[in-house]
This record gives sequence, C-alpha cells and structure tokens, in this order.
Amino acid sequence: MHPLAERIQKQDMRALARAITLIENEDDAKLSLMSDIFSIQKQAHYIGITGSPGAGKSSLINRLLTYLRQQDLTVAVIAVDPTSPFSGGALLGDRTRMNQHFLDPGIFIRSMATRGSLGGLARATKDSIRVCDAYGFDVVLVETVGVGQSELDIMKVVDTTGLVLTPNSGDVLQIFKAGIMEIADLFIINKADLPGVGKLKSTLEEFMMIVQPKGWEPPIVQTVSTESKGMSDLWAKMEEHQSFLYRTDQGVEKRKQQLKLEVYDLIREEIWREVKTKIEEDDQKLEVFRNPDADPYQLAHSWFQEWMRKGGG
Repeated sequence: MHPLAERIQKQDMRALARAITLIENEDDAKLSLMSDIFSIQKQAHYIGITGSPGAGKSSLINRLLTYLRQQDLTVAVIAVDPTSPFSGGALLGDRTRMNQHFLDPGIFIRSMATRGSLGGLARATKDSIRVCDAYGFDVVLVETVGVGQSELDIMKVVDTTGLVLTPNSGDVLQIFKAGIMEIADLFIINKADLPGVGKLKSTLEEFMMIVQPKGWEPPIVQTVSTESKGMSDLWAKMEEHQSFLYRTDQGVEKRKQQLKLEVYDLIREEIWREVKTKIEEDDQKLEVFRNPDADPYQLAHSWFQEWMRKGGG
C-alpha cells in the first residue's frame, strides 16, 4: 500500500494534506495512491453547496460546521476557488471565512484552485473527496466557485447537492436558464430574514410543478446563516436525501452514472496528458504555434491521428 494511504488510514492529518497536494500537482504517484485510497474509502456523506456569488455559501457552511460538530460529526470542507491569473493558486480562499474552526481536530478545511477547469470545480476535487472519506470524516462538504451558469459538475461528485438562493437577488431567472435548478436535491433560501422570501418560495414551487420530479422532490429550506437559523432543518433534509439514495433504485442509478462519468473523465485526462507531452517534445510542432494562420482543427486532428498510429504513445 502507498505510504500516504497507510498514514491516512491511521488518521494522520499531515498525510491527508500532503496527499491532496500530490493530487493537485498531478504527481506520477497519484494513480497508485488513489487506487489504494479507493480500497479503504468509507461511507462519508458527500454534500455539494452551489449557487451564485453573494448567496452566502461560505457563511452557510461556516454555521453548518458548527451545528455538525455539536452533533459530534467530523467534517472535511473542500472550498473550490477561482484561480489567480498570476500565481495559479486559489484566489480569496474561503478558509479565511471559517477561521474559527482552524484548531478543531474534527474539521479539515482545504481551498482548491480551479486551475482553468470549468463546471465550478477543480479537476482534483473528486480525488480529494475520496481521500477525506478514506481518512474517516463523517461528512465531506464541497463549496463550488459560484460562477452561476457553469456549476453542473457538482452533481457528478457528490451525493446531495444544495442550491443556495437569496430573496430579491434575481438569481432565479439566471439559474432557470442555466439548468442548475434541475441538479438541486434541495433548495436553500438563505438570508430568509430579507423581504421577498414568499415570492421566491412560490417561484420554486411553481418550478417543481413544471418539472414534476419522480421519486425525490427537492425540499425548500429557509436559513439565516448570520444567525445560525435553519441549520437543524437543513441537516435533517440532507440526511433524508442520503437515506433516499441508499434505499431506492434512483440512488443506484445515480451512483452508476457517476462511476461512468468518472471513468470517462479519467480516460480523457490520460489521453490529454499523453498527447500534450508528445507535442511539446517535438520542436517542429511547437514552431507551428508561431503561425497565426495555422488551422487549429486540422492540427488537432492530424496530431491526434499521428499519436494513435504510433500506438497511443
């Protein structure tokens, strides 16, 4: 077994942090590490929190952390942030908003840069969730970037997706267009002490009548994160959804689709790395990039075919 996997199994927090760094840097040892991690992963509840910027996702998670610790549950938080165009690192890391939990051994918080990935997540997010699961956390919370219309990837990596909305924000129309409404397992109306809650709730109920969900009908939970209101109700609905997934065919189908998508993503990444390496080792190919009139479609097709003819690297 990989040394880091052994240490993680023994709940070595430093090994956990080091493993996630290795994953983010796409180290050559990642494959063997993740295979070992997969063999020891447990049954943590994976929860995604998504929504537009300013909806209060970080504040909500901060208060939810406090509530979960009161229930004697251990929690890992993976906060995915936009990438700095200068350093390539996470910009405005959400850990600064959760600093009251830094010294709690039952909580692990890690900011993760998207590094150019779309979909509101970093490419290393799924692997990092698994590492936290193998460590033994009861709950793994994932906070997406908050880009609004491209956050659909969260449904591929978590059990339960919570969509955070706020009254009178105008988010609903944008989210309707984006299709994000359809991935929500529960709707969280945060800042529910503001005017417009009733109208937003009615809009969500009308949406549910249009889509007519089969099986699980996403509940609507009201919270005021600044006052820690609604946390018990929120957690109760998250637990209900997890129970639903484990007792129904819908849950089986969801896990099957997630596995399928993950395998395809891993194959895509392997091919991308191989092809990119071959291109960047060839000075003649790199010289072509100096020509602004070069046809990118023909180049991509011909270089990929060349890579295939040579046995895929």
